[in-house]
Amino acid sequence: MTTKDSVNRLNVLSAQDWLKFTKTWFVHNPSPRKKNELLHPAKYPENLIAEFIRFFTKPGALVFDPFLGTGSTLIACHQTERNGVGIELQKKYVQIARERITALESQWKLTAEGGKQICKQLVLQGNSIWIDKLWKEYSLPQVDLVITSPPYGPMLNKKGLASQKREEEGLDVQYSTDPEDLGNASSYDEFVQRLMDIFVQIKPHIKPDGYLVVILQNYMEKGEYKTLAWDVGKELAKHFQLRGEKIWCQDNKTLYPYGYKYSFVPNVHHHYCLILKHKNVDK
Repeated sequence: MTTKDSVNRLNVLSAQDWLKFTKTWFVHNPSPRKKNELLHPAKYPENLIAEFIRFFTKPGALVFDPFLGTGSTLIACHQTERNGVGIELQKKYVQIARERITALESQWKLTAEGGKQICKQLVLQGNSIWIDKLWKEYSLPQVDLVITSPPYGPMLNKKGLASQKREEEGLDVQYSTDPEDLGNASSYDEFVQRLMDIFVQIKPHIKPDGYLVVILQNYMEKGEYKTLAWDVGKELAKHFQLRGEKIWCQDNKTLYPYGYKYSFVPNVHHHYCLILKHKNVDK
């Protein structure tokens, strides 16, 4: 007979894997992108997302990404036998995400073995600020986990050596010119506020005690270091319970000579994975 305390109510990990995940920093170097993934200027890796999904949910759970991009979160859901819903504003990325999911589902039908759970992945085109309308239209339930890497606001619009290289290769250096796109916010403060408005709209669609993981990066802009992850974390903590962070480090990125011979300018090779829990903390 098992007691309530002995049952793992969050995931199906072993004690060893649970303990390993709670370490607050890790190194993850993404695999080279496939051709149809290169277009997007800020794709994040499926294997990394899968680790978070395995910790914060059980198989068959529902995961949501309000800034889907080319579909990385739903690919990770497919790989971990979770159901997924993603919202993406831009049609070109929606098409890529749907193509990637369709290809995976075709492979699944050919290779699935008995006992494996076949889960559904839903790609929606639209603005996540209208989540109430979309959830009602598709009769969707509350989700177990929200995990996302939002657009980094004005960061993607600034010129630099990295963006120059992408531009020369004919790849996107910003998501779009759409005024609804958060990446086109007129100021840093406006970007943070619009981002928070979306997360506030999402909160009622998360199960009680469900989790929210937001992956962000601080960055330099015109000589000023923008503490985006910290500022968003502080604002999110007004509506969710902040549980901690995991720092994702990359040690294989190109080093650029920013500020060489005159000033310190960091090569930012780490991201903050902010971990929050759905709690009634609204005042």
